[in-house]
Amino acid sequence: MDKIYILDASGYIYRSYFAIRQMTNDRGESTNALFGFIRSVIKLIRDFQPTHMVAVFDGPSNVQSRTALYADYKAHRKEMPKDLLPQILWAQQLCPLLGIPELMIPGVEADDTIASVAVWAAKQGATAYVCTSDKDLTQIVTDQILILNSFKENAILGPREVEEQYGVFPHQMIDFLAITGDASDNIPGLSGFGPKTAADLLKKFGTLDYILSHPMDIPGKKKQETLVAEKEKVLLGRRLVTIDTTIPFPKEISFFAIQTPFYERLREFYTYMNFSSLLREIEIHRKEEEKEVPQPHATKQTNYVLINDVDSLDALVAFLLTQTEICIDTETTDIHPLRAALVGIGLGVHPGTAWYIPCNGNMDKTLVLSKLKPLLENKAIGFYGHNLKYDLHVLKNHEIAIPHISFDTMLASYLLHSHSRQHSLDSLTLELFAKVKISFQELVGKGKNQLPLEKIAIEKVCEYCCEDVDYTMRLREFFVRKIEERGLHSLFYSLELPLLSVLAKMERNGIFVERSYLSDLLQQFEKQIYRLVEEIHQLADEKFNVNSPKQLASILFTKLGIRPPKKIASGFSTNAEVLESLKYEHPIAEKLLEYRSLEKLRSTYVEALLEDVHPRSNRIHCTFNQSVTATGRLSCQNPNLQNIPVRTPVGRQIREAFRPQLSNWNYLTADYSQIELRILAHLSEDPILMEAFLQNEDIHTFTASQIFNIHLEQVSKEQRTQAKTVNFGIMYGQQAFGLSQQLGINPKTAALFIEKYFERYEKVKKFIDASKEKAHQTGKAVTLRGRERLIPEITSSNVMIRSMAERLAVNTPIQGTQADLIKMAMLEIDRKLGERKLRTMMILQIHDELIFEVPDEELLEVKELVKNTMMTIFPLKVPLVVDIHIGKNWKECYI
Repeated sequence: MDKIYILDASGYIYRSYFAIRQMTNDRGESTNALFGFIRSVIKLIRDFQPTHMVAVFDGPSNVQSRTALYADYKAHRKEMPKDLLPQILWAQQLCPLLGIPELMIPGVEADDTIASVAVWAAKQGATAYVCTSDKDLTQIVTDQILILNSFKENAILGPREVEEQYGVFPHQMIDFLAITGDASDNIPGLSGFGPKTAADLLKKFGTLDYILSHPMDIPGKKKQETLVAEKEKVLLGRRLVTIDTTIPFPKEISFFAIQTPFYERLREFYTYMNFSSLLREIEIHRKEEEKEVPQPHATKQTNYVLINDVDSLDALVAFLLTQTEICIDTETTDIHPLRAALVGIGLGVHPGTAWYIPCNGNMDKTLVLSKLKPLLENKAIGFYGHNLKYDLHVLKNHEIAIPHISFDTMLASYLLHSHSRQHSLDSLTLELFAKVKISFQELVGKGKNQLPLEKIAIEKVCEYCCEDVDYTMRLREFFVRKIEERGLHSLFYSLELPLLSVLAKMERNGIFVERSYLSDLLQQFEKQIYRLVEEIHQLADEKFNVNSPKQLASILFTKLGIRPPKKIASGFSTNAEVLESLKYEHPIAEKLLEYRSLEKLRSTYVEALLEDVHPRSNRIHCTFNQSVTATGRLSCQNPNLQNIPVRTPVGRQIREAFRPQLSNWNYLTADYSQIELRILAHLSEDPILMEAFLQNEDIHTFTASQIFNIHLEQVSKEQRTQAKTVNFGIMYGQQAFGLSQQLGINPKTAALFIEKYFERYEKVKKFIDASKEKAHQTGKAVTLRGRERLIPEITSSNVMIRSMAERLAVNTPIQGTQADLIKMAMLEIDRKLGERKLRTMMILQIHDELIFEVPDEELLEVKELVKNTMMTIFPLKVPLVVDIHIGKNWKECYI
């Protein structure tokens, strides 16, 4: 044994607990500390490849020996978080699975066990690496016992490094720690003696014993008096910080040898914890081992077939025309579907068998598509895939339109587990089948070595594509059963699946943007930004990089002498919150806020939007995501048109660039008025809230009159604003502190607002409490249409996580129902537009709002069609109200 790595497991897991927050498995159990611990251990093993190692944990009742000396030892420490103890126990279970020996000696703190092992190992002639960030263990450092801090880029501390860092040698660290004390362990030090004083004294006089026996040699009368008065206290502190190196433990070298991990049990452990990334690493490792050790007698369980000649293609098409359902996957040249060209198509009917037809092989692409078009456009055959919307676009690029969509495994995964973000084919295949698929990066390479897909060997693309088809078929079989078991059949087949085609149509429609207008706006913004930077430099009286937080902090808090309100790990914060608080202290703060706002609009919107315009259509074609938000809302990307600002004058300037492509067309926007509050009224059946909506009162003014106990006509603009904040805050579970921050009032006043709100709307309070209770009982929240959001965190022992889960339990039925209603409206409006053969295009959905591009002659008909459909799509106990706006550009719809 040349080297041994001694892991401060207790220290690692505590550090991970506070470094990673709010991470749980699908049962709501906290896993943050455990995940961080595993990652740290794996990194350590990868970086140093040890042959001998031990993970040391605190033993039970481990402080008894020191509390016998000093009853208040560690007395100030907060009680261990309830969700940390299970993770420590899991970490102890894990170490043997990783092949790592562990020590946990009853009645002994980890530091004492670590030190005892290190001293013993050094006597055996080995170099001991103590893996910790605990300064207490620096007292045992020698040329053979080193501290390895893997949290600081694997910094290694030997005797010289300890002296550089603390100003004393390792053998003086006990005295150093005794003098300075340790607040975290409640160890008393000498009053008024800090680290610099302690280091200077020990450097000059050598030992604490000498200092205590010669107090008059120490400069300063107060310090001399302290040394005399607190002598017994500091000697007690020295005994407390002295690490015991005589703890008994197994002293056979073989005990510390790292063993081969138990991969199958590790896989089960990671699956239970939902550690997908760690699962993937295990399967990749297993894959590599299988390559190294060939299995000549293994039976091949898959049949992946390359179709690369006309006869084979004809035979395949003839067979597939007899099927009722086919899985499809396309291989393309671009991640953006409307810019992508076909490289090949994968097809399958039953798991285990798949066919790949290249468009860059022996057959011409035109020939391949002419043979496949009658199959793919056959209305009697249902087609399914994973994220099928992408494939629909790619085929449409080649004049092929699939008329019958029967399933989508990504949508099914989302509907079953909307609380998860892992719906990719690779992650689902790994999670459900313990299969690591060929990754796209593995296929095409990365960085400078990456090749276009069409340049990759067809045989390799065949295997990659057929594997995708194969596991999509397996997922479909699994998800069909689960959807039925969970009672989600109607929601999936009558709402989410049909919506896929509507969203594809909207994406293909796109939205026109006036490029010349945006270009002019970009120049205007750049001039304003240049002028603002000059003004900021003048106020600072020097030029500096306004985008550098470090340089800005120096200007604000050093040169200009502004008092810094907030400190962060890297120095003083200069974020928007800080600058807002400094607006009245120095004019530079307001200019910086103005600069940041304008620069964000320039880079995030104006400049980016110009790049997003499709070269052929001259329109922007964003992507609507059905499987991202846990509430059922759609999200939007590439670009995110749901996030174009509307409230600021500059934001409205950007919206003015969006306009119909033809002059005799218009924009029509239709948005639900206060739909979430109306849903709250329906769900809670609060008579006062319902009456306000039935009487068509302005709900925020009405709430203000209730809270402040005044007549409607007496409500001021400020009171209405406060009531609006309360109305929406209640739905999102906002407490008094959060409300006080938002309104700029004290928490007591905010608490009074909430109290008065619930006095007036008693049944809203009952609904909130009932929603939380139901989630505690069932582990989920459900919308009016039956959409489920699993909330496993509702049972968490971590108060923050549990509180967040309770807020979700209240908000999900409201926001999720709103998402369901507008999706239902979109489906019905699309159907009616098609039935009437109208040219009107639905082009955007922004949560509770729909945007249409409408020709002049259809304007009145479409206005009535859209409004009536949205208002009657689902009966609530209060009326649904829809506001319609018409304009020649997007900005005009909000004037």
